[in-house]
Amino acid sequence: MISVGDSKERDMSYILVLNCGSSSVKYRLYDMAEERVLADGVVERIGEETSYVSRHTAGRETGWSERVPDYRHAFELLTHHLLETADAPLSHRAHLLAVGHRVVHGGEAFFESTVIDEQVMRAIRDTIPLAPLHNPANLAGIEAARHHFPATPHVAVFDTAFHHSMPGHAYLYAVDYDLYRQRCIRRYGFHGTSHRYASTAAAGMLGRDPAGLRLITCHLGNGCSLAAVEGGRSVDTSMGMTPLEGVPMGTRSGDIDPGLFFYLQQQLGLSIEQVDDLLNRRSGLLGLSGISNDLRPIEDAAAAGDERAELCLEVFAYRVKKYIGAYLAALGGADAVVFTGGIGEHSPDIRARICAGLSGLGLELDPQRNQACADAACVISAPGCSIAVLVIPSNEELLIARDALRVVTARARGNP
Repeated sequence: MISVGDSKERDMSYILVLNCGSSSVKYRLYDMAEERVLADGVVERIGEETSYVSRHTAGRETGWSERVPDYRHAFELLTHHLLETADAPLSHRAHLLAVGHRVVHGGEAFFESTVIDEQVMRAIRDTIPLAPLHNPANLAGIEAARHHFPATPHVAVFDTAFHHSMPGHAYLYAVDYDLYRQRCIRRYGFHGTSHRYASTAAAGMLGRDPAGLRLITCHLGNGCSLAAVEGGRSVDTSMGMTPLEGVPMGTRSGDIDPGLFFYLQQQLGLSIEQVDDLLNRRSGLLGLSGISNDLRPIEDAAAAGDERAELCLEVFAYRVKKYIGAYLAALGGADAVVFTGGIGEHSPDIRARICAGLSGLGLELDPQRNQACADAACVISAPGCSIAVLVIPSNEELLIARDALRVVTARARGNP
């Protein structure tokens, strides 16, 4: 946090955080003097016949349906909430110090968060082939936000940046090296803001310097990834060149035999587009269970005796466990395993399944602590075990706000 003096200085500590998805805009306004949320909201189903808008300010929440045809219209709703309603937290644009944008893929161009200019915009566009579902939406959001807040610095915070510290043996694929040199085909990793926030918060919970810690962070939600973090730096992660690699997710397959692509095309006659749809949108928890991409109804079905739902849970937990074991080997042990994300934070059953049988490696849950942990940071490991097990609620928006503040403050001081 930063310290502030008079009211004018306090006004200038506001940061707006934007997360633009393929059909949604999520936003959160922070007063960084206290790292306090002043307002937040979401515009969902942009471009569809019926969109949904919800917003929250000063303890009051409102929501309604209307047609929101594009990002420009979504930002008109957003700015109306922040600037023009009776309880608007900003009376004019000058109060806004910066706008922080989540950008999914920065390729090899971006190792750090950065102020957005035309060169940065071109570089993000150049990375669209690596993230065709995400980067176009991120760009649309940036363009709309720059239109509505033209005098405010905009900062890009990249999901991939945290993983740029991976060594070559972790990020290279064992394919023709020219594919890397000429086309940047390599493992990049994602959820970097979540893994960075979780690893920093874990160090605080443990009362340790991040530089001396070995952590395995597990971001488990509709999208899932694990990271091996040593000394505050990512040294390996489960996602690859795209978010399809790694453990099973809500609708994504995770790791599969590459030969499956050829089989699906040659033996079943599926087109490239159909294979893409199958592996990205009809696999994972949804494909295995046949019920949902949401873990909660799958857990309910398994508890009611549905064998396919039970098998789905077993597959998911087993694959996560395998990655934890691999990262224990890669790190030479660990000080803590951290669960975050929607599943990681809210499913005691999945946490128990993942950690079962790992006591010989120094990792064991306390069943009571595990069941009692809800909506707060918790230590859920058994007393005396050598590897702590932590649950840390994700707060990627706060990390983006901190990065935006840091970047614009450094630029103001002449240290870009």
